Amino acid sequence: MEAQVLTVVRDQVGAIALGTVFMFVGVMACAIAAIRGRGAVRILVWFGLLSLMWGMRIMASVPAAFSVLPRSLWASRPAVIAILSYVTVLPALLFFLELSRGSLRRLLQMMFVADLVVCLAGIYSVLFTGSPYRCIPFSNVLVIALVLIVATVIWIPSLSERFGFPRHWVSQLGLAGTGLAALYTNLGGFLHLPEHGFLEPVAFAVFVFTLGYVLIERIVSDGRRLLSIESELAIARDLQSSTLPSGVPDITSLRISAAYLPATAVAGDFYEFIPVDRRRIGFLVADVFGHGVAAALIAAMIKVAMQSLVSCAQEPGEVLRGLNRILAGQLRGQLISAAYLWLDTEQGRASYSAAGHPPLLCWRQGRLDRIESNGLLIGVILEPEYPVCEFSLNLGDRFLLYTDGVVEPENAAGESFGDARLEEVIRRNQSQSPLELSNQMMAEIRRWQPAPMTQQDDITLIVVDVAQSRPSPQAVGVEIIVDETQVSA
Repeated sequence: MEAQVLTVVRDQVGAIALGTVFMFVGVMACAIAAIRGRGAVRILVWFGLLSLMWGMRIMASVPAAFSVLPRSLWASRPAVIAILSYVTVLPALLFFLELSRGSLRRLLQMMFVADLVVCLAGIYSVLFTGSPYRCIPFSNVLVIALVLIVATVIWIPSLSERFGFPRHWVSQLGLAGTGLAALYTNLGGFLHLPEHGFLEPVAFAVFVFTLGYVLIERIVSDGRRLLSIESELAIARDLQSSTLPSGVPDITSLRISAAYLPATAVAGDFYEFIPVDRRRIGFLVADVFGHGVAAALIAAMIKVAMQSLVSCAQEPGEVLRGLNRILAGQLRGQLISAAYLWLDTEQGRASYSAAGHPPLLCWRQGRLDRIESNGLLIGVILEPEYPVCEFSLNLGDRFLLYTDGVVEPENAAGESFGDARLEEVIRRNQSQSPLELSNQMMAEIRRWQPAPMTQQDDITLIVVDVAQSRPSPQAVGVEIIVDETQVSA
């Protein structure tokens, strides 16, 4: 009798230890996922929940462990075990869903829906009928199907590559052993095979080790890929910065400043100065729809295209038509808004044209005029017409070219910065230099948009003043802001 008691106690201590380990692993996996806080670590959550639920199921199966709970809960022990038997399959399916792709992913999604139905029916049978395991055969069938599918994919190289499963000898052997044990356990109810109490916990321990190895390998691989991408983006950012003007040209009677703030490491905004001589210059501002790598590549294409259009720099309409002609066949469905301003300080004349771009702002004698001369966006049709607006230059005129990233930032209430606030900043800083106005505008936009909110679009702003005297070195500049790093020249 004493030997039997010792045997029972020893078996329960082993199960308690194993259940504790599983629960600890599950909690740690979920905690790491919460700390990382990225969608890419959902797989950690499913792994953690699977391990946690299995550990809880083992603990609930041990009378000595369940007895530490209040006595009023002791009667619910069979129901807890039954419910955990149903729901534990769900995180396993979600785990393998994260590892799969293509038709296998769709198959696992259907299996998840089927198991969710079985799970709900099983919980109903536990709570409201006298047969808590009425639906367990259906759950066993799904487990058997999952084991066979995963084992087949992992052991056949072509399938592993096709469906995205990580293939390694650890995962192959571990899942093979676990699969055999799972098949034996789940087929036992159909074939009346002898039960081995140790088989299921040991098999699951191997399963957790195997999935843990696969998970770590996946995370390390993703980390390396992320570092590689970040390194390449840093290079791309440096290359893109080299395509932008490093300073402002020295043009008689003009004071010029530019501010540039990309939303991501690389941007879809682009601006260029096209000085013909000391008295004539063109200003180009373009905004590729969207931002990121694709938009940045197209922005670089604008730089190259503009080099071939210098000969017609004094004709804004021809510049935009030329850009459309060169780029339209290369945009792959992307669209570009652009504005081009030509200033001739010798003749005192200016001309302006745009392609679906925000208006040119002209501050003149205490009044803000919006000059709109828009044609179609670049990339819509092959031979668009771009109307040109011509006007005179007066001493004290101030021009602002910008992209919609200036007026679109939203505050915590979802209100856009808007044209009215843009005009208010211009009015308040009418006596400031172009560089000071640019800095103030960027500061106002930052204050308007709460710090936790990410910048939604690239921002570009060019300010040009018509002045009689030669500007001081402090009155001109170009401001390039990349990841909150500011460089002024």
